[in-house]
Amino acid sequence: MRTTRFLAVSAASAVAVTALGLAAPTAVARDGVNVNPSNIVALPSVIARGGQLTVTVDGCPRGGTMSSDAFPTTTLTPISGAHHTSRGTATVSNNATPGTHSITVRCDGRTLTNPAAFTVIGGVRGGLGGSTSSGATPTDIAIGGGLVAAAVIGGGVFWMRRRAERRA
Repeated sequence: MRTTRFLAVSAASAVAVTALGLAAPTAVARDGVNVNPSNIVALPSVIARGGQLTVTVDGCPRGGTMSSDAFPTTTLTPISGAHHTSRGTATVSNNATPGTHSITVRCDGRTLTNPAAFTVIGGVRGGLGGSTSSGATPTDIAIGGGLVAAAVIGGGVFWMRRRAERRA
C-alpha cells in the first residue's frame, strides 16, 4: 500500500515538473547581442543622504549609465567574470528628498526603470545639546574622575564613622 502511494505521488510530481519545464521560456545567451537590461538591484536599499549606493544590473554586458533624482548620472561598468552584469556606485545627494526613488538604466540603447529601487531616509532634527564628537571628551573624563573621587572619599568617611561607633 505504501509503495503504491509512493509511486503514484512520484509519478504525479514527475509529470508536474515536466509540464513546468516545457512551459517555461528557454533562455539563450548570445554573447551580449540583444540582451535586455533587467533586475536592477540597489544596495543598501535604505540609505541616508550622502551615502554610497551600489547598483547592479543584469543584462548589461557592455556597461551603460544609471540615473535618479537622488544622484547624478553615473557610469555602469561590466563586472569581470559575471556574464552580462554591470555595476556602478553613486553618492546620494545631500539634498535628496526622503522617500522612495527610482533608478533608470540605459544599456546598449535600451532603457529600464525600477520605480522603487531604494529609499532615502531623512536626518534627525537636532536641537541644543547635540554633539558630533565620538567618545569621551576631556571634560567628560574630568567630571567622571571627580565623581569617582567623591564616591571614594564619601565611602571612606562613612566606613570610618561606622568603625568609630562600634568602639564606643
